[in-house]
Amino acid sequence: MWRLYQYTLCPFSRKVRFACAVKGVTVELVDEFPWDRRDGFAALNPAGQTPVLQNSSVTLVDSAAICDYLEETIERTPLLGAGPEERAESRRLIAWFDQKFYGEVTAPLLSERMYKRLFTREAPDAAAIRSAARNAEAHLDYLDFLLDRRRWLSGPAFGLADIAAVAQVSVADYLGAIEWDGHDPARTWYSAIKSRPTFRPLLQERMEGLPPPSHYDKLDF
Repeated sequence: MWRLYQYTLCPFSRKVRFACAVKGVTVELVDEFPWDRRDGFAALNPAGQTPVLQNSSVTLVDSAAICDYLEETIERTPLLGAGPEERAESRRLIAWFDQKFYGEVTAPLLSERMYKRLFTREAPDAAAIRSAARNAEAHLDYLDFLLDRRRWLSGPAFGLADIAAVAQVSVADYLGAIEWDGHDPARTWYSAIKSRPTFRPLLQERMEGLPPPSHYDKLDF
């Protein structure tokens, strides 16, 4: 049995959890908060970051490395695309959401709306939240651009680019920074993913002390 060290609003943990579900990999969830700097967790991952996926013989760290491992070892439901060009585009978009969306949207929202509220009891920086919301709007524009031209983000088939994107978008939506009006292609894409049985369990979870907006887990939003 695999054990996944994660926490509810970690977008990279969501990415791995969704990929595991699509691949049919059962995982036992272990709550781990990186800011606790637990010695036992540091022994698993010296970077002190979630997620970590472990079984009796192997310990995997970093969501990109974990998803690559799943893709290389599990033939069921390939997620990187049918050919080298599609796989390259998938990897480009995975990096876009893992790095650019996370840095411009998800990370500041987690800092201001989650970490400060629940752990340091500081007042959030309103300017940082407004900036993250503006950045989210620009990223939704890019999603619309892609989805006007493709069925899924990297091509004709659902894949790891969609998983990486929805992991970030769903956390930003939980934290109230996504304005869906005027973004019909992105809304349709997100609604389709929300309806998947492999994703719906993620939408049912809550961070204690921090409820999401009322529309968060609804298919009609």
